[in-house]
Amino acid sequence: MAFPRASGVLLHVSSLPDSPGIGDLGKSCDRFLDFLHKAGQRYWQILPLGPTGYGDSPYQCFSAFAGNPLLVSPERLIADGLLKAQPLEGFKGDKEDRVDFGKVVLSKKLILRESFDYFMEEGTTAQKTDFEAFCAQYSSWLDDFSLFMAIKNDLGGKAWWEWPLPLKLRDPAALAGAKERLSESVQLYQYQQWVFFSQWARVKQRANAQGIEVIGDLPIFVARDSAEAWAKPALFYFDAQANPTIVAGVPPDYFSETGQLWGNPLYRWDKMAEDGYQWWIERFRALLDIVDIIRIDHFRGFAEYWAVPGGDETAVNGKWEKGPGTALFQAVLDALGKLPIMAEDLGLMTPSVHNLRDHFSFPGMHILQFAFALDIGATSEADLYPHLPHRYKPNSVTYTGTHDNNTTKGWWQKDATEAEKRKFCEYLNVDGSSVVWDLIQTCFFCPSDTAIVPMQDLLALDEGARMNFPGHPSGNWQWRAKSDAFSDDLARSLRELTETAGRLNKRA
Repeated sequence: MAFPRASGVLLHVSSLPDSPGIGDLGKSCDRFLDFLHKAGQRYWQILPLGPTGYGDSPYQCFSAFAGNPLLVSPERLIADGLLKAQPLEGFKGDKEDRVDFGKVVLSKKLILRESFDYFMEEGTTAQKTDFEAFCAQYSSWLDDFSLFMAIKNDLGGKAWWEWPLPLKLRDPAALAGAKERLSESVQLYQYQQWVFFSQWARVKQRANAQGIEVIGDLPIFVARDSAEAWAKPALFYFDAQANPTIVAGVPPDYFSETGQLWGNPLYRWDKMAEDGYQWWIERFRALLDIVDIIRIDHFRGFAEYWAVPGGDETAVNGKWEKGPGTALFQAVLDALGKLPIMAEDLGLMTPSVHNLRDHFSFPGMHILQFAFALDIGATSEADLYPHLPHRYKPNSVTYTGTHDNNTTKGWWQKDATEAEKRKFCEYLNVDGSSVVWDLIQTCFFCPSDTAIVPMQDLLALDEGARMNFPGHPSGNWQWRAKSDAFSDDLARSLRELTETAGRLNKRA
């Protein structure tokens, strides 16, 4: 699918300012969308919206289909008559630019419980009818997810493989007993999903009304501690006791000498092919219901994936296995039509990955922070710097950096080598005094159809604003923008650059 020449900003919902404790689906979304509109941007890129678990990572969620109740706006609940008006100051974290997930989880849990009780007592007929319709419409995933969360909560948050054997292995009598005994808790989790998707629908509607499209993120794998892994074990490499025999990761690379051991269960692609990849069709369908464009994380895994023996402590001993390739995407395309997909194809790619990407004309990705590194394996002088932006094809997406990179200011201060700094200044004909804006300009003027800049770079923030350190199990995903982030001056400067670079959203 072809994309127009346009640009956007990467900022996850949790990083929005002002709301209690964590960015949410309330007024901060409205403020940010107004900023994007003033700045002439076409895209708002977000991270996965699923319910986060251990480590607070949006890439390790309790469900591939559900939404994150931590992002529900208490103010919107009050405005919708789903929560009794109350002061919310006590739920804010200690730092304006950080999410304290421990406090947020506790406070949102209380708020959502109060909202549920209020809804059960005071909810209107129309609201309750809409809730029932939501539960019926999404029962294919909502029933398993709500029961999964209710059992997990009842057992003190234990991972499902630590549950009593009948529940772990989904004995029908045990499931029926749990469903009856925990019926109120099941309904509470259904309610949380209803309010999440109701609030998100209004956010997306407002975005689209302003000519802004949402780029969502699809992690290739599901978390081991997820409703899908528990409810559909036949789709994964599990033994008879539901223990993974191989798990996901990546080999040693730029980020880690021992690779990255993600630990996600790996798919039985042979089993998924038997019904024409229906699970994947439904996953794409569900995501396309709430975003406009899908960015597929770790696209390489569909061509070939790194399989690590279960129980290993690093990813070093893994090996490459063949993925589903064109068969999967063709099945999805046949079922859903054109696929508005962007492929994350970073790192050491093989011809099979490029062939899969190009077969469907999916745009790949470029990271400008990597562009000035010398390729020590180059066989000719012309190939010494293969990632310089003049080499990019139009059908691609260019970033200054992503959520996995340092901020551009942090990269320059800490990560860039002296040789990279020299090449940067030589290539751009600059003196290095305004590196962040120089790189943003390079991003916007490059040949790629799509240019995306993280909000941290627009604010010229240093490493302290980094979103994620790959391979670090904790301390990530906490950054928030401050209240003054979406200034008119910044919007004006970004709009001028966007217009000059030929990327202005005509509806802005």
